[in-house]
Amino acid sequence: MKEENTNNKRRALGMGLEQLFNSEMLDLDQVESKIVEETPKDEIVEIPINELMSNPYQPRKVFDEDALKELAESIKEHGVFQPIIVKKSVKGYNIIAGERRAKASQIAGLTKIPAIIRDFTDEEMMQVALLENLQREDLSAIEEAKAYKSIIETMRLTQDELAKKLGKSRSHITNMLGLLRLPLSVQDMILYGKISMGHARVLSKLENHEQIEELANKVISENLSVRDLETLTDETSYKRSVPATRPKKSKEYKYVEDAMKEKLGTKVSISGNKIKISFVTKEDLNRILEILNIEVE
Repeated sequence: MKEENTNNKRRALGMGLEQLFNSEMLDLDQVESKIVEETPKDEIVEIPINELMSNPYQPRKVFDEDALKELAESIKEHGVFQPIIVKKSVKGYNIIAGERRAKASQIAGLTKIPAIIRDFTDEEMMQVALLENLQREDLSAIEEAKAYKSIIETMRLTQDELAKKLGKSRSHITNMLGLLRLPLSVQDMILYGKISMGHARVLSKLENHEQIEELANKVISENLSVRDLETLTDETSYKRSVPATRPKKSKEYKYVEDAMKEKLGTKVSISGNKIKISFVTKEDLNRILEILNIEVE
């Protein structure tokens, strides 16, 4: 009977995660609700709040105190509206979903909280933490970019696939990932709000790291607007990683490009008797090689 209950728990979890990671859109709220709905009431247990620990893959450590206090007042009046989801660990329970509810319940003075215990793998815990941050937290541009990069790598998605799953434009994903090419010192300036996302986008199109750092400092010291920065970088002394103007491409092989894009699930361009196939990560490259039936030692 115990083994049967374990299998049922795994099935309920698996259905939710399969829906989450294979569906057209990534909607963590919907999946969490699905797991709760499919869990029998006798499997929702009361767990001591002092035995709860954060998801070890949770990149966010700071939560909005005012929002937590507001949620705590609601919990005092109405109780916890939905069980949290946890994984049993050696010293207690890791929170998979519902950390804000847990923190607010503690502020509200509760000693226990309703929870559903599920056996997540480490990879699933990381993916859920990333998605929860993207969908429920006010991330900085750098945190958002790092989350996109991690999801692309762990879920082996192309930028196009990620854009569709998150309901974002492909250009937004590309622009965000471009920030990670900036020098770390400049990434820190974005992280702490010293320069804006608009400034960052302009800087991410440049190639020379020393010039990028110099311009970033200039933005801060001289309070340059994004337009001021664009005017500065139009000078020929600033080499761009992507040319500002591109020659018009022949449409002769467009049908071939479209067919290859469809087959490989990534950007393909044909120009000057050359085929260019884009990839994001090593895993993405291996996926393309596998489709092309190419074995590399």
